[in-house]
Amino acid sequence: MTQGLVAIGASAGGVQALSHILPDLPADYPLPVVVVVHIPPRKDNALVALFDRKCRMRVKEAEDKEPLTSGTVYFAPPDYHLLVEAEGALALSTEEPVNHSRPAIDVLFESAADAYGAALTGIVLTGANNDGAAGLQAICAAGGTAIVQNPDEAEVAAMPVAAADACRGALVMTLDEIAAHLAKTVTQ
Repeated sequence: MTQGLVAIGASAGGVQALSHILPDLPADYPLPVVVVVHIPPRKDNALVALFDRKCRMRVKEAEDKEPLTSGTVYFAPPDYHLLVEAEGALALSTEEPVNHSRPAIDVLFESAADAYGAALTGIVLTGANNDGAAGLQAICAAGGTAIVQNPDEAEVAAMPVAAADACRGALVMTLDEIAAHLAKTVTQ
């Protein structure tokens, strides 16, 4: 299992927010990055191709039972929950939607908090519902680092506001500050 994990959740406006953060990370980034974006269920995930062109890190759609490796961004596939297992592997689930979403951010964050505890960084970006709030609370309770996009900057503020309210210890940052915080991981 790797030393840590970055988990990111986004909804409305998420592609633009992620485009501000992920391309800055180097190809040899020392942690895996797992991402849930609320996307409609369909056969192909355009996010993987889009971010593969923009990013220096390897970008792929998460596969069931796949071990997490550093330097890779894993996107949840459409219509599947993405979970992190204790041994540092990914799992996919077709359980009921959570917060009207599958994939749901809370499902990813809660499973990752159980698996990684204090070695987890969870980030809630722009979005229109409260998905990610309970999951970020779980990350805080597990001793992980909780980050929320500054609601004033978010395209849709509801998700960051709900997450910040649920997890009072969360760091509220602009996209530039989030990118800088993640880049700092490279030098530590």
